[in-house]
This record gives sequence, C-alpha cells and structure tokens, in this order.
Amino acid sequence: MNTGKTMLAVLASLAAGAAIGVLFAPDKGSDTRKKISKKGKNLTKAMTDKIDGKFDELLTAIKGKAKETVKQDSQVVNKQ
Repeated sequence: MNTGKTMLAVLASLAAGAAIGVLFAPDKGSDTRKKISKKGKNLTKAMTDKIDGKFDELLTAIKGKAKETVKQDSQVVNKQ
C-alpha cells in the first residue's frame, strides 16, 4: 500500500513539475495548451496502465484462492 501511495506522489509531483515548466516556458498560449493536454493524456495513460496491472493481479489472486477453496471443499466431501 505504501508503494502505491509513493508512486502516486511521484507521478503527481512529476505532473506538477511538468505543468509548471510548461506554463513558464516562452511559448504561445496555443502551444502551451497543447503541451498541457498531451502531458495530461500521458499521465492518464500511465495511471490507467498501472490500475489495469493491479486489477489483473487482484483477479489472479482471486482465481487462485477460488481454486484452492474448491480443492479443499472437494477433499472434505471425499472424506465423508
């Protein structure tokens, strides 16, 4: 859980730093807005990928526990 919070803090810090850097860059407003939009999309994709990975890990763990439970139940039924 601490790793997840740390990763979120790092990503948020990077996003804030990038946004501040873009805002203070000497570009036209339209270019700055495009850069902010692109950074936002990249951050969203990174977070979505991380969430998808965690969800896959959770599903794998649940499937493993379900198989283990079925196996244990089968052993109990066969003993009776």
